[in-house]
Amino acid sequence: MAGLAPAAAGAEDLLDIYREAVANDPVLAGADARRLVAAEAVPQARSALLPQLSAGLEMQQFHPGRVYSDGTDQGTSTGGGHSRQRDFTLALDQTVVDVSKFARERGAHDTADAQEETYRGELQSLYVRVATAYFNVLVAQDQLEVFQSYEDGYKAQNEQAKVLVQQGINPAADVSQSEAYYFFIRSQRVSVQNTLQDARRALQELTGKEPGHLKTLREDLPMQPPSPNDAQAWVDQAMNQNPDILAAGHLVKADEHSITAARAGHLPTVGLAMGYDKTGAWSNTMRGGAGYGPGNTTVGLVLTVPLFSGGLTQSQVRQAIHQRDADQDDLEALRRHTARDAYNYFNQVVDGIGQVNDARGSVDAAKKALDSLRAGYDIGTQSLTNVVVAIEQLANVRSQYISVRHQFILNKLNLKRSAGVASLEDIEEINRLLQ
Repeated sequence: MAGLAPAAAGAEDLLDIYREAVANDPVLAGADARRLVAAEAVPQARSALLPQLSAGLEMQQFHPGRVYSDGTDQGTSTGGGHSRQRDFTLALDQTVVDVSKFARERGAHDTADAQEETYRGELQSLYVRVATAYFNVLVAQDQLEVFQSYEDGYKAQNEQAKVLVQQGINPAADVSQSEAYYFFIRSQRVSVQNTLQDARRALQELTGKEPGHLKTLREDLPMQPPSPNDAQAWVDQAMNQNPDILAAGHLVKADEHSITAARAGHLPTVGLAMGYDKTGAWSNTMRGGAGYGPGNTTVGLVLTVPLFSGGLTQSQVRQAIHQRDADQDDLEALRRHTARDAYNYFNQVVDGIGQVNDARGSVDAAKKALDSLRAGYDIGTQSLTNVVVAIEQLANVRSQYISVRHQFILNKLNLKRSAGVASLEDIEEINRLLQ
């Protein structure tokens, strides 16, 4: 055991893996980028409601053609005079009434809120993905140990069978039978090794680096039921706090604003327009005639009344309504699926307490049964088949115990994720269960 201490001391735990995943997981990074993209749509939509100021400067130079006595134009005279004209303009436009712009600005807010909730949901999903990938490695490691001991048990039984056959106590068929079981379980153990390698690669997919030695789940686990211990309470919480549901709800609100914006295509708009224009002219053939004229300032309200756009507005309204209806259906489907998940995970946590206790009892009973049958085989009262079946039974119940105890912890985290309340504190709590 002393030799294992340095490895355990340097082992990675769940928090270590989570921190690496936060920094390197492309799924979470993508959600964060989309959140920032949606956030930028808000000031862009707002900008259409703010003053629009522009300035322009135009300069033209004129070269008159040379006209001869016969009336023909022989082209531009390169040596003749020319004149120049400059126009300076300054324009200020301010929206006063435009329903579509106001609706799009509100819709941009809802879309940004939807992406914020989506990011929050991805962050909670990352808690689950990290814990699941981490536990998959632990389960695969434990399963490999089970199959290794399973293989060792068959090997020991095969060697014992050879001795008993040589002593004339048992028939020679026992050797062939034990060898068949031994080679079969060796092939099964290779399959479990591949499962472990794939589980470690799945963890690497989250963090971007090869995982090292991982801390394992301790034997004594707190087996408390969910709090509150009421499935409907978890469902109600999920309906109000699940980020996926909230994001879908914001999208429906954004769709409603899109419908308003589309319908506003039939409505008049009013804007305030202010302009300033000043023109200057120069000519090298007329001395003393150069200079700017007086500037002109205009101020007024601009009323625009849409009359007909070839059916575009009506089509956009119908399209916006169909999009709203589709997103409402998606929201309802998500609500039903989330409620189902909340009920399911709640029941799995409640039932998991009994499953873990029963599996632990099964392991203890299977160990005692195997010891008894082996003793009987030694004295000739039990057949090799009974011993082999007992070894297989012990391996099965140990595998079941390994699976249910890890799944119990994951089900509690999944329950909180479905309710929208999974947090870093849950990862820290699970991390305290490792050793």
